[in-house]
Amino acid sequence: MSEILNKKALTEVVAEKLESTKKDASAAIDAVCEAIADELKKGNKIDISGFGKFEVKERAARQGINPATKEPIQIPATKVPAFKAAKAFKESVK
Repeated sequence: MSEILNKKALTEVVAEKLESTKKDASAAIDAVCEAIADELKKGNKIDISGFGKFEVKERAARQGINPATKEPIQIPATKVPAFKAAKAFKESVK
């Protein structure tokens, strides 16, 4: 069974690869995540060569059903973050 890597474990892996402290690795991870989120909020796309593309997609309004009452409800349109893996990244995982 595969293991789930949380932020703490990822920080340890990054610190080891960079031969740096966990504090520096954690700051780097936080900075990358914050930068991606900030750019997506601005409506920009992020393309990391060999890794993938981040973008914001529009989800249209739609009809849904309240599971408790079985009544139809209107689900409003929204924006959601999306990620598409690059071919090289996909191949490295196989």
